[in-house]
Amino acid sequence: MNKEITEFLAFLEHEKNASPHTIAGYERDLKQVAAYLKEREVRWDKAGNVVLRGFLAELHEKKRQKTTIGRKLAALRSFYDFCLRKKYVTENPAKILSRPRLEQRVPSFLSEDETAALLDLPKGNEPLERRDRAILELFYATGIRVSELVGIEAPDIHFSERLVRVRGKGKKERIVPFGRKALEALEDYRRARPALAEGGDESEALFLNYRGGRLTTRSVQRMVHKYIRQTAVARKISPHSLRHSFASHLLGRGADLRVIQELLGHASLATTQKYTHVDLKQLLTVYKKSHPRS
Repeated sequence: MNKEITEFLAFLEHEKNASPHTIAGYERDLKQVAAYLKEREVRWDKAGNVVLRGFLAELHEKKRQKTTIGRKLAALRSFYDFCLRKKYVTENPAKILSRPRLEQRVPSFLSEDETAALLDLPKGNEPLERRDRAILELFYATGIRVSELVGIEAPDIHFSERLVRVRGKGKKERIVPFGRKALEALEDYRRARPALAEGGDESEALFLNYRGGRLTTRSVQRMVHKYIRQTAVARKISPHSLRHSFASHLLGRGADLRVIQELLGHASLATTQKYTHVDLKQLLTVYKKSHPRS
């Protein structure tokens, strides 16, 4: 099975443009399945849905999270689909297996007032403070992911058009607009950036650390948490919460869900719906304005 797994991972990388994170996860999952089958002396190309269901049941007995089990099932389905196209197997035994039902959790997000308070926190004129202000404003203005933000190159920002080119999952590129406040913060940071770039080797990266190197996702997460601790927000908030807030606030002010989907770079509208949240007061207001018999 190792040979087929290697072929499948190469297919994900070169033809599907899957992220390194996805490829590494699928590799771990499939090697775990291979070990399970080897222990039971079952050939992978002869394993039916009963055997694979036993693998998932064992994960459930070990109290693995439903999201983890669902991801391993997704890896199995994709792998066997690939092998089916290559004619290594005659059917996909994972196709009829049911995904565990996941709990629908409302993601953490900030209200408009809480967001404004957070964005106003970096007030100093030091290069790092000006950088932090630009990062927070750009996060909220665009709804981009942390990985997309740290991957932005200096030429990707088009100041006159107020547009930024981002590289999302699967190496897909998209153009996202940003507003006046983000423009002001970015222009201010652009003037401070040379002070950070001195001695660094990341001449193209937009956001730099104090050594002049490209920021990491972990560094951005620490920075956001630092400012969150200075607010009155007691909930767990992450950089991804600003992405949720971006989508929720647009939806609450009447933006079309498909426009939000395009801005967020989601392939599925169902994914976008999980990122949006409208409170009861907003729902009632829209209902009373829109329904002919309200």
